[in-house]
Amino acid sequence: MRVMERTFREQLFFLVLCLSVLKGDSRYIENNEITKDELYSFFNSELKREMPEELMYRRPLRCLDMVAVEGQFTFTAERPQLSCAAFFMAEPNEVISVDYDSVDIDCMGGDFITVFDGWVMKGEKFPSTHDHPLALFERYVDYCDSGSLRKSVRSSQNVAMVFFRIHSAGSSFTLTVRKHTNPFPCNVMSQSPEGSYTMAIPQQHRNCSFSIIYPVEISISEFSLGHYNHLPKRSMPGCAESGDFVQLLGGNGIDTSKLLPITDLCIAFTGPTHMKIGCDNTVVRMVSSGKFVNRVSFSYRLLDSQELQTIKLNNVEDFCFNN
Repeated sequence: MRVMERTFREQLFFLVLCLSVLKGDSRYIENNEITKDELYSFFNSELKREMPEELMYRRPLRCLDMVAVEGQFTFTAERPQLSCAAFFMAEPNEVISVDYDSVDIDCMGGDFITVFDGWVMKGEKFPSTHDHPLALFERYVDYCDSGSLRKSVRSSQNVAMVFFRIHSAGSSFTLTVRKHTNPFPCNVMSQSPEGSYTMAIPQQHRNCSFSIIYPVEISISEFSLGHYNHLPKRSMPGCAESGDFVQLLGGNGIDTSKLLPITDLCIAFTGPTHMKIGCDNTVVRMVSSGKFVNRVSFSYRLLDSQELQTIKLNNVEDFCFNN
């Protein structure tokens, strides 16, 4: 019964995606209607695959796909496919490289293959333009524009996407996806609704976000901001004015700049602090001036239906249910 249910969920996933994505004609398919439930129902089954140790994992790439393993993926058009997208995901401490092995498409005829550094869902981007190190136009790498000059594209975080449009049956391309260790991960999309993580920014002027696309309870176990570790609480300015602080954000999209602030933290402490957030997306975001070493450690778990109902009825964070 469980196998049949999973098969049905995958079929439903592709049906919803096909109906929604094909509504748009955008070159980068940014206004897709992909939701986190549809995306992760497929991702949970894909994650369990293991690549053979001696042979590279290979399989066809689908017009709408989710890939969580290294390997070689080939798309061959059986008919015109005008709005396709493949999501790639790695571990939090990894980045993703996409290599073009072979490409047989008609760029002059309107075909394209574009790698995006991050994810796009319902027109929103992760990481947001405020948190990503590159300008937005630099995050799009189009094969037809770069051609042989750029055969490999590497992401800045643990997620990436490929958009493609093929007009003629028989046209094809092959990509190799690899994962690489990232010694200083910044923006992260969580693979699961439960886990733990330590975010540290070593004297770098940047903003980092850890995004959990589930309603969860966040438990912060350690929090340290270099410039305020030895100052009394009464001398603290507002968090936003300090230049170094941590935000807890919530909402129903993936763009952190569009999420609502739940609380700001700018006083170092040690010891558990718990907060239940009933949003589709819960984000721990650290803002760093680059002058100090900042660090926050936390764990998270999925809220059950009873907890969600309690939050909806009694908690001030009910904006998550109204947006």
